[in-house]
Amino acid sequence: MLDLALRGGLVVTPEGVREGDVGFEGGMVAEVGAVGRARAERDVRGLYVLPGLIDVHVHFNEPGRTHWEGFATGSAALAAGGGTLFAEMPLNAHPPLLRAADFHAKVAAAAALSRTDFALWGGLTPDNLEHLAELAELGVVGFKAFMCPSGIPEFRAADDETLFEGLTRAAMLGLPVAVHAESAAITGALAARARAAGGRGVRDYLASRPPVAELEAVSRALYLAEAAGAEVHLVHLSTARATQLVAAARARGVRASCETCPHYLLFTDEDAARLGAPLKCAPPVRSAAERQALLGALCAGEVDLVASDHSPAPPELKASEDAFAVWGGVSGVQTTRAALLSLGLTLPEVARLTAAAPAARFRLPRKGRLAPGMDADVTLLDLSATTTFTPENLLTRHKVSPYVGRTLPGRVVATYGRGRLLFEAGAPPTLPPVTGRFVRPTAERTP
Repeated sequence: MLDLALRGGLVVTPEGVREGDVGFEGGMVAEVGAVGRARAERDVRGLYVLPGLIDVHVHFNEPGRTHWEGFATGSAALAAGGGTLFAEMPLNAHPPLLRAADFHAKVAAAAALSRTDFALWGGLTPDNLEHLAELAELGVVGFKAFMCPSGIPEFRAADDETLFEGLTRAAMLGLPVAVHAESAAITGALAARARAAGGRGVRDYLASRPPVAELEAVSRALYLAEAAGAEVHLVHLSTARATQLVAAARARGVRASCETCPHYLLFTDEDAARLGAPLKCAPPVRSAAERQALLGALCAGEVDLVASDHSPAPPELKASEDAFAVWGGVSGVQTTRAALLSLGLTLPEVARLTAAAPAARFRLPRKGRLAPGMDADVTLLDLSATTTFTPENLLTRHKVSPYVGRTLPGRVVATYGRGRLLFEAGAPPTLPPVTGRFVRPTAERTP
């Protein structure tokens, strides 16, 4: 007998949407379609049943900077947005995840506090090349490198020699390298010139990180990866031209993938000038024409997946009137799917970009699809409703976000992780119980 049957929902699969049931047993999906008897049942008629969202790019900043976010609130917000697994970036913890001891400390913190399952990225810096193999053995999903200053002194940027050596070692270890690709030379010179001229405004900051800085660095990263025979993943791309560089490299045999983020698809430089600090990020949001072109690239299949790049900070770090001094990062871990739905994407497309594709790209076992034998990670979504995001219903530690006050399509009714209820709309605003487990990648990509 099944543990739980979701009855009569609109089940979202890569092939489309069909009415049916989903049965859970032992934390896994046991049946999809017409399912048998269950100890508990839930009537989900009229609701869409999607695989849980997988966010492979978050900064929850723990241990060491829990006051920036932390696993408890970050994972609770993820679950409220339909998420069931995150991959935590290595740099904003203190210390950053560069060595085995850092890994063990982060796993212990996440296992004690996370509401959702989690994976971990290791760092790739000039200081830890000799530690990549031990991190791979421990189960990181890949390595993160910056081609420009990260903003965290303990997490140094990778010069070309370091990046090439890191890519070469990662190739031997069978893991990808995720790259923040912006030219340090271009952005550094333009920022210095703006500051010397007294520039402090948002438009001064935007002008200091032009598209060419992204395009040059993406091209360089792709060629280094090609020479090293490595897998490379270009994170948070902000221009269609950058995604086209990735597509061209892939066509010539480079093992390359890329992601973009909802804020690049929804917002423009005019929004940044209006909203200020909540929308500061690197690379920055672009012009309306660039935004539209990026959306076209997404719809054309040139973007592999969408991730939030959730990167919050305490309000005091977002309060300066000097745009260059404001901490750069957008708080958006709870809003990814709602943002994508506002762009007119179909539910199968949204499920692919936020579940199936990240699970396959990063070899996350039993994740990303609603099929027998997969983990029972499920989102129940009401598309007849909308959600207006407010400081009260955002579950992140801090409420500085460009999504505050914005109304987006859909309402997450409930989220299940491995068959356990992680979030229920309308329930008392308490954190759900800790259920998160560490997920390590498989040796081969998942189907």
